[in-house]
This record gives sequence, structure tokens and C-alpha cells, in this order.
Amino acid sequence: MFSIEHEFDYTVITILDEGSNRLTEDISVTIFEERTALEQYDPISDRVNKIIFSNSQISDLLAAIKLPEGFYSRSEKEK
Repeated sequence: MFSIEHEFDYTVITILDEGSNRLTEDISVTIFEERTALEQYDPISDRVNKIIFSNSQISDLLAAIKLPEGFYSRSEKEK
């Protein structure tokens, strides 16, 4: 299950874990114009872990999810 909230200059997607016996904490994805932030609360350290991706890194991640093992370089399509 997930929720989507649109704010003035960013979008927040919250992903809830409902697919396993041992549930993990919610993941919050905040999408800004120039970057994307992933956050998840860690109950062991009692803090929120945050990772910042550039738009290029997010594009690479989305492409990588669909590819087999290997080393790749993304390139723009020629017109």
C-alpha cells in the first residue's frame, strides 16, 4: 500500500510494508525538481536514515531494475 501527496514544490510518496510477516518501517520518498530523498525510520538506532539521489541516479536506478547482471551506461536517444 502507498500514498501520494502533492505539495507546492515537491511530491511525497509513502510506501507501507504489508507483504511479509516481519514488517519493516514505512519508506518516505520525497521528489523535488532536482533531487529525490528516501527516508526510513530505524527503530534500532532510533533515527531516520536518509539517502539523496540526483535525477540522473534515479534514472539509472529505474533502468537497472529491469536489466540483468552487468555494467551499463545510460545514453540519451538520438533524434
